[in-house]
Amino acid sequence: MDGQQEQLDRYSLTVNDVLVEINIIRYRNHPVAKYLISITNISDTTKLILEKIRQDFIQRIDFSAIENFESNDLEKIQNRFRREISALLKKYFPDLDEKSESMLSNYIIEENLGFGKVDILLADERIEEIVINSHTEPVRVYHKQYGWLETNVKIVTEARIRHYSSMIGRNVGKEITALSPLMDAHLKSGDRVNATLTPISTAGNTITIRKFAKDPWTIPKFIQAGTVSLDGAAFMWLCIQQELSILVAGGTGSGKTSMLNVLSNFFPPSQRIITIEDTRELVLPKIMHWVPLATRLPNPEGKGGVTMLDLLVNSLRMRPDRILVGEVRRKEEAQIMLEAMHTGHSVYATIHANNADEVVVRLSNPPISIPKPMLSSIGLICVQNRNRRTGKRRTLQLAEVLPSGDPNVILQLNVRDDILQKMNESQVIYDKLELYSGMSREDIQKDIESKKKVLQWLIDNQFFDIETVGKVMSQYYMGILDMDNWKDQQEEYAQDLKELKS
Repeated sequence: MDGQQEQLDRYSLTVNDVLVEINIIRYRNHPVAKYLISITNISDTTKLILEKIRQDFIQRIDFSAIENFESNDLEKIQNRFRREISALLKKYFPDLDEKSESMLSNYIIEENLGFGKVDILLADERIEEIVINSHTEPVRVYHKQYGWLETNVKIVTEARIRHYSSMIGRNVGKEITALSPLMDAHLKSGDRVNATLTPISTAGNTITIRKFAKDPWTIPKFIQAGTVSLDGAAFMWLCIQQELSILVAGGTGSGKTSMLNVLSNFFPPSQRIITIEDTRELVLPKIMHWVPLATRLPNPEGKGGVTMLDLLVNSLRMRPDRILVGEVRRKEEAQIMLEAMHTGHSVYATIHANNADEVVVRLSNPPISIPKPMLSSIGLICVQNRNRRTGKRRTLQLAEVLPSGDPNVILQLNVRDDILQKMNESQVIYDKLELYSGMSREDIQKDIESKKKVLQWLIDNQFFDIETVGKVMSQYYMGILDMDNWKDQQEEYAQDLKELKS
């Protein structure tokens, strides 16, 4: 550690054969730590020559023609340009081997047709969010471990930022123009993108990319990370197995969608699952009977739009056993969701609210204005919270909804001790479980304990990936896991799963 700086982390990435070193450094007199990119397998001299090649390349190509290409022609364009670049590389580097030529070609293509160094940020799985505020500011990222960081990447002009936005929109059939200066879209990788143009964003054109999790959250990951306790997870599993509906609440970035994805780990594979989202974020195991649906914005003429409400109404005609809704925002969506719950469908959705009381207030007051007694069809409210000081995401509350529509908090986070602890006795859920499952209170508690054993076993054996978790859950529901003889069985079963993974 230097007196003026502290190295927080250092690691390497390989992006299109280009070796990149990442250094995360906190400077004494700078309020935000820095995320510094350096390309290690291309020398400074080579970079200068590549810039000369890039300029030569630009003079040969009519980039305005690229704007008229359809997204599915991008690969053809890249192949054509690769041939042009290859000829230029051989001119400046006559002894270049095939692997080095491919690497340098990728580097130049990304600088001209891709996102340049932003592609490096997209390749870093430790980054959750990438934001471009204008060409005068460095690109910023939200790192899973270190929070907001300032990078050493800058976009050269406002025109380049606008070009990136247009390129993203074109790939998914959307456009961003002076008349339509706001755009929600997604990359082919599933990453969510929001873009704005000046003068709507007064300091410059902006792009915000929320990255799609390549390795989605699962319940053993959540427990190991301390996001939810073993008791809380087993209790939610029991509620889901008995088909109680769950509403996941929380603020922006609190982990609502991640929790929704985690809850889907508990669905029986024999049931039909419908997911409804604005942009695909949920990932279920391949073993599931899963139909993902996504909304669509209208075209520039105002036609062809498909709303969340359209999909929610349509999903009820698809014989669903479980319906997952990305986010409930409007009165009509809330009404249909609650109607689906009342008619026996199990519905799981997210909503913006900071605690269980706020969920009820938001649903029962304008503009949503659902009568409070109707809210009792919600089996459980799960509230997620992110501590902005520490960056930790935690389950803040698990609450049932009473017949009056008021919440009753059963488990609540003790922030000081970082423990999810019991607040109140259940007044509704255990009665529902007894009524519909025939289990006694003793049976319910025994079932929760057996579920805790399975969850702990997943963690102990490092079974965190979604497909393995899905396999274990399917065998649990099929009765293959003999919970009475679990201690004798678990070692043999763990070996079977490890062999299956390999």
